[in-house]
This record gives sequence, structure tokens and C-alpha cells, in this order.
Amino acid sequence: MTILIDLGQTPLPDPSGVDEDRPRAIDPALPRVDRIFYAGARAVGVLVLLIMGAIGVFLGVQSIPTFKRYGLSFFTQNQWLPERDILGISAVLLGTFTVAVVALAIAFPLALSVALYISEYAVPRIKGLLVSMIDLMAAIPSIVWGLWGFFLLQPRAINLAHWLNVNLGFLPFFHVDTDPNAPVWAQSRYAASAFIAGIAVSMMVLPMAAAVMRQVFSQAPLGEREAALALGSTKWGMIRTVVLPFGRGGIIGGTMLSMGRALGETIAVVLIISPSFDIKFRPLEVGTSTVSALIAGRFGEATSAQLSALLTAGFVLFIITLIVNTLAATIVSRSRSGAVTD
Repeated sequence: MTILIDLGQTPLPDPSGVDEDRPRAIDPALPRVDRIFYAGARAVGVLVLLIMGAIGVFLGVQSIPTFKRYGLSFFTQNQWLPERDILGISAVLLGTFTVAVVALAIAFPLALSVALYISEYAVPRIKGLLVSMIDLMAAIPSIVWGLWGFFLLQPRAINLAHWLNVNLGFLPFFHVDTDPNAPVWAQSRYAASAFIAGIAVSMMVLPMAAAVMRQVFSQAPLGEREAALALGSTKWGMIRTVVLPFGRGGIIGGTMLSMGRALGETIAVVLIISPSFDIKFRPLEVGTSTVSALIAGRFGEATSAQLSALLTAGFVLFIITLIVNTLAATIVSRSRSGAVTD
């Protein structure tokens, strides 16, 4: 019911509001721009998965002849002698992990220190500059790091490797099969080693680890930070009791992502190491090889059978890297540091 008023005025609604008190229909659909962005992001994600799946299927299919010919001996044999029909990747797998372990042993403390300084100690006017410099390190090509390691790092790292052998040679990890106390020590026994390659690779994986850790540390809850300081904690005490426990998942995830990068590094390792197929865990000693370096060094002269074996080695490295990166992403997403906080 409506009330009509003279003088040609617009009818006013009934004060009771019976006819007007109806729920307004709301369109739950996203705006057009959001729908376009959502569809584009989903398409890119699906495309990435399809490309990775296609790479894995291709490598898996190419590996079938090698597995049929060599079987499990392909994983236990350490020599790579295609002219004698002896092919195996046990030595190169050990060398791959040796270089990665050395790289992480150097990159982890540096990345953690850099991330903590940028997120907790750096003043705002230089924080952006430091972030840009760390990100710029990730843009340096691998061949530049390899040349830096070969020409500039190696002559100096040889002396460090000799010092480690002299003082810590009783540990198998630092032992070199030579006399470290000789009047004229053999410098060639310390060159082109996994230790020098690992130092170069550590500089390449450091930006990735530092970026992940810094992002996680910046998300530590402000309320818990202020509570720790209000209770009398020092700056370092607050970091140790709030920031580091909160970012534990990010620290582990960033380190594992860096490990995935270190496992697959190619050019820098090829330029530095001297190829060797001995099974040994002596990073300071000359000679080692990695899966990626093996593929890069033997791909150009490979026969059809050897090419299938190289692709099989690449397939094994692909599976290892995929597992490492998946575990890293899972740890980050399921940890407290991967959750949204106020």
C-alpha cells in the first residue's frame, strides 16, 4: 500500500516497509578483470605442469633402452667407457652431491646472515639497495661465475684447501692423497676440485636462499615481536625466540630449493672441475664429475647408445631435483611461516 500526496509529488513508500523490505539479489561472480586474470594464471600454471610432464615423459621414454641394456648396473658402475660398453653413473651421482653439499655448507650461513641483516638490522634507506644487489647476483650468467671461479677463485682456493688438509687432514672429508708437509707441496692435487666448484656454485644459489628466508622473516608476527621486547628481551633474543622459530620452515625450504639449483648447475662446474670417475668423497682433491657436467661434456660426441645413456642420467637428475623441490615447497607451505598472519 502506498500513500498518494497531492500537488503532483512522487508517491512515498509505505512507512511499514512491507513491500520494500526484500533482500537484494547479489551477483556472486567475480568482476570481468578478475576472471580474466584468474583464467590466465590458471592457464600458465597448467602449461608449466604440461611442459614439465612432457620433459619427464620424453626422458623416461629415452631411458628405456639404457635400462634394458645395463639394468641396475647403470647405477652401480662408476666408469664411463662407451668404447668398452661400460657405462654407469654412481661416481657422477656422488660427485653431484659432493658439489651440492660444499655449496650449501658455504651458502647456508651466508644466506641466513644476509636475510637476518636485511630484514631485522638494515636501515630503510639501504635495505632496498641490499635487496637489489642480492637479486642482481641471481641474474649473473653461469658462465661468468665459472670464469670467475677458474681464473680468480682457484689460485686462492688452492692455498685454503692446502691449509685445510694440513690442519684437518685427519678427517676423511679434508684428506688429500699427498704429503701436505712436503717442502714443495703439489698444487695440482688441489686444483679443479669439487671444493672450488662448490664455492662458485654457492655464490649462485645464495640469492635464492636469501630471498626465501628474508621474505619469511619479514612475515613474523608483529605482536609477538613487540611482546618479546616488552618482556625485556634484547634484539637478538627476540630474533632467536620469535623470528627464527617462525621462519624455520622457510629456512629449510629455501635451503632445499638452493640444493635443487646446486644439483643441476652445469657450465660453472664444467669450466672448473677436472673430469674423474672415481668413487671418493674428497672435495679438496683434484678430479670429480657431476651428472650435468657429464651430459654437457659428452653430448656432442655421443653415439646413439651413449646418447640414450646420457638422457637416462638426465632423467635421474630430473627426478632427484623434482623430489627435492617438491619437498621444499611442501615444507614452506605447511609450516607456520607459510601461513598468513595479521
